[in-house]
This record gives sequence, structure tokens and C-alpha cells, in this order.
Amino acid sequence: MRSCLSAVLLAIVTVAAPAPAQANGPAPGPQATPTPAFIARYGFNGRSSSIIDESGNGHTLRVLSIQGGRVRPVAHGPGTALAFPGKCTQRVCPHVVLQSGNSADLNPGTRNIAFGADLLLPPGQTSAGQNVLQKGYSRTSSQYKLQIDGFAGRPSCVLVDVRRPTIRIARSAVSTADGRWHRVRCQRTGTVLEIYVDGVMRGRTGVPAGLSVSNSQPLSIGAKGAYRDNDQFNGVLDNVWVRIG
Repeated sequence: MRSCLSAVLLAIVTVAAPAPAQANGPAPGPQATPTPAFIARYGFNGRSSSIIDESGNGHTLRVLSIQGGRVRPVAHGPGTALAFPGKCTQRVCPHVVLQSGNSADLNPGTRNIAFGADLLLPPGQTSAGQNVLQKGYSRTSSQYKLQIDGFAGRPSCVLVDVRRPTIRIARSAVSTADGRWHRVRCQRTGTVLEIYVDGVMRGRTGVPAGLSVSNSQPLSIGAKGAYRDNDQFNGVLDNVWVRIG
């Protein structure tokens, strides 16, 4: 009789005992990867003579021009954009560029980088090549660049290593020279360089894992300089930005 009672009590205790708590709590869920911060950002909603870096990093742009080149504000959405000189086929043409001072934090080295702009370029304003954004030169230092290639008006992204002058290009399969606004983004992630037009990936190429961009040149917007052969952009730009990391 005593053994039967013990068995019943043991069964009651076994059923009623709570499950042991997990020592470390619930398993952690997936962690979101933080978005890299802007290194430079320009909305062009202030003065057009001195353009403030809205990222807060102090990369103020100054306007450099020759032969009467200038930028002018035009309405875009709730704010303004900047229109650059139109296409010119004369021997002497107006040229203008927006340039920052040199700063080491604008150099990505081997890190991931993304950069882009909103742009409007009519079909009649294309040329052999127009620079939207660049830092550095392909022949003399290293470079990252967003440009509009050729008379078809297709954007492309460029990376050039500081040690090897091979030009790596991701070209868009579609044109942006149609007189409408387009959002274009270049993105290097590890060994891949991609170009996006209006949020859709339109071209890509491989790049070496060790490709490094580091130079003492300014960030230039709208051209590579204010001289004669400056690859002048002939449209309208807004919301130009650079992210690193």
C-alpha cells in the first residue's frame, strides 16, 4: 500500500513541475545592418554661391567658373535644384564646377561606397561625356565617379585603384537623357560595382577586393574642373550624396 501511494505522489509531482527556464532567454532574432551615414549631401536649397554640406561634415562647395559659366536655381519638388550650362559647340564655352576642399574622410579606401544624384538631362543636351560627381582622376591618382556616357545618355559608375590605373566601369543598360527626372546610384559592395536607375539595378561589374580609392583631390560636382576640357554636365542636378562604409 505504501509503495502504491508513493508512485501516485511521484506522478503528481512530475506532471505539476514547471519546465525549466532557458538559462540565456529566447534566441536573438536577426540584427538589422545599420545604414552607413552620409559623408556629404547637397540638396541645393540655399544660396547657389556657397553650398552647404547637409550631412554636417563641413564639405561646403564653392562655385568655380570661367567664360561666364554659372549655375542657377530651378524649382524641383518642394525645393530647388541647380541647372548647369547648356550644351555648347563653340570654341570657347561657359564652364562651371562645384568643388569641396580636400578631406580624407571623402576617401573610401577599400571600404564599401555608394554615391548618387537626381538628374534631368534632355536628349538634345548629351555629349561625348559629362561628369555628375567625381573625386580624383583616372590617370594621375585614383577615382570614384558618376558620369553620363556618350550621345545615348547612359549613366555609368567608375572606380580606379590608387595603385593600378585600370578603369572599372558599371554601365547602365538604359538612357537617362529623356528630359525627365531620374535617381541614379552607384554602389560598390565588396567585389561588385553596380549602377541603379530609379531603384532598379541596370548594370554591374566585378572589382578587386583590394581596390582602393584614396587621393588628395576635391569632390567635384557637375564637371571635373572649370577649365576647357572639363566634361561639363549640361542638365539639372539635385540631391547629390556620398556614403562610405
